[in-house]
Amino acid sequence: MEPTVSAAGLDIRHFGHDDLADIRQTIIDLHAAAAGPDRDDDFKKKFPWFVDHWGGHPEFSCVIAFDGDKAVGFAYGAPANPGREWWREYLDPAPEKELTFSYSELAVIPEWRKQGVAERLTRTLMAGRDEVLVVLLVDPDHPRVQALYESWGFRKVGERQPFPDSPVYAVMLAELPLS
Repeated sequence: MEPTVSAAGLDIRHFGHDDLADIRQTIIDLHAAAAGPDRDDDFKKKFPWFVDHWGGHPEFSCVIAFDGDKAVGFAYGAPANPGREWWREYLDPAPEKELTFSYSELAVIPEWRKQGVAERLTRTLMAGRDEVLVVLLVDPDHPRVQALYESWGFRKVGERQPFPDSPVYAVMLAELPLS
């Protein structure tokens, strides 16, 4: 059954590093529901480690969309460490602008897709950020997801395999605020 409430009717709540213990399982459960059969992929089984890694950053920022009491999607990331903006190696010349937000994860459960939830989560997460750039990695095997990011102002600047057991991802960069 299709939900009767659009993304506009969702309650988007902000969370930070100090909230991780309270939201950790919600994020993990949403990710599993969003991943579907792909969740059995060995690399995706490491997702709880990534939640702890990103959530351990003192400036971790997360937004979760709720339909009533039910969580339906999330997005999170954290500011890049100054001087460790690895994405710069893909651009010659690299932008003079500094301060990058690393957009780590976005997930929406299947019954809430194609209703603007992903965009609303992304724009809410990015709103009012001090950073001037945002970087993310996206699986190139999902061209529609990459096209969605492009429609928000991201552009592919390279490809990267961040871990030996991870897929090769498209590196995407955008200026803030998003277009």
